Amino acid sequence: MQYKLAHNKVSGDIQIQLPSSKSISNRLLLLNALSYSPYEIKNLSDSDDTKAMLGVLNSNSTTFDVGAAGTSMRFLTAFLSKIVGEWVLTGSSRMKERPIKTLVDALNQLGAKIGYIEKEGYPPLRIFGSNLEGGELELPGNVSSQYISALLMIAPTIENGLKLTLTGDIISRPYLEMTLALMKDFGVESHWKDNVITVPEGHYQPKVATAESDWSAASYWYEIAALNPELSINLKGLKKISLQGDSNIKAMFEVLGVKTKFSQKGTFLSNIGTKAKKFTYNFINEPDLAQTLAVTCCLMDKPFHFTGLQTLKIKETDRITALINELKKMGYKLSTNDVDDLSWNGEKETISSEEPIVIDTYKDHRMAMAFAPAVIKFPNLLIDNPMVITKSYPNYWQDIAQAGYEHQELQTKD
Repeated sequence: MQYKLAHNKVSGDIQIQLPSSKSISNRLLLLNALSYSPYEIKNLSDSDDTKAMLGVLNSNSTTFDVGAAGTSMRFLTAFLSKIVGEWVLTGSSRMKERPIKTLVDALNQLGAKIGYIEKEGYPPLRIFGSNLEGGELELPGNVSSQYISALLMIAPTIENGLKLTLTGDIISRPYLEMTLALMKDFGVESHWKDNVITVPEGHYQPKVATAESDWSAASYWYEIAALNPELSINLKGLKKISLQGDSNIKAMFEVLGVKTKFSQKGTFLSNIGTKAKKFTYNFINEPDLAQTLAVTCCLMDKPFHFTGLQTLKIKETDRITALINELKKMGYKLSTNDVDDLSWNGEKETISSEEPIVIDTYKDHRMAMAFAPAVIKFPNLLIDNPMVITKSYPNYWQDIAQAGYEHQELQTKD
């Protein structure tokens, strides 16, 4: 299936209720389970990832398929390793290409019994849950923060807790800070000094918890605000002081001319124009925002240089390659060192104004949402497999219609 997009100019005020954060929701679900809480989480995300997590935690089965939900795969690997029984944890074809060896090796060092059913180092996994014995572990700081968060959340429930040393550069630090802050809300203290995180053995305390709205989802509205100067957008449910590192999107887009104003009625975005000639940023702490910024900068003719992108190659797709491929269809020629950076020096090539531009989403929700606003400059835009957005923002297409972005469903041949 494809969506053919169109844009009708809209001015004035619109109001958007953002989805809940799946990052916070999935952490809360695991902490709820570890604390044996009788309470339901308020404002829980309705994303595919959270539904996958919830489905496993509420299941009586011993075999679980989390689909494309990377957070669920990592968190549940750690959780099931300490639940007595034999479990099988699998996912989509792409999930079977996403490495998990670093986490499995760490858990096995703590006494877990986890093996690979197919390819060494990758899901699906066979997990023999047992009592784990904590102590000291060492991990590279540049691995997925989800590995580290998974270990931290089970740490107080295993014998002797955990002393975790992170070597080298630490990436996605805000996600680790989010994990530790939520653990503290459930009654478990931790200590982070330099590159060592210590979590003592202890007990989680049940509590009534509420998930924040999603700052990652807000990023697409910042993009729309940057491209639609006559539009004023009120985003509902965001917290000014947030656990989410992606709340830094407000500072990034201020450089691109979008002003953020907080009030009791919501978070208001307005376009005040920009004089910036180039955008340079290290995404080491906010890698999920790179796609939004890459597309926005190109559409605004702002050359850019992004660094700190090393985790993008093991996301839902290789996001660096995906951005280069799809922006090239619009005439933008990007370059990369194929490790951790992405740049555009302003170079463009002429493309046909008549041929449709079909954006491949690579089964990646963020590709669909970052590219859709481009129809304002490319009226012949089609989005392939547009419903991948349900992974994090199920109402995306309905919401952006308020800003004049319309879609028509086209059926494609198998």
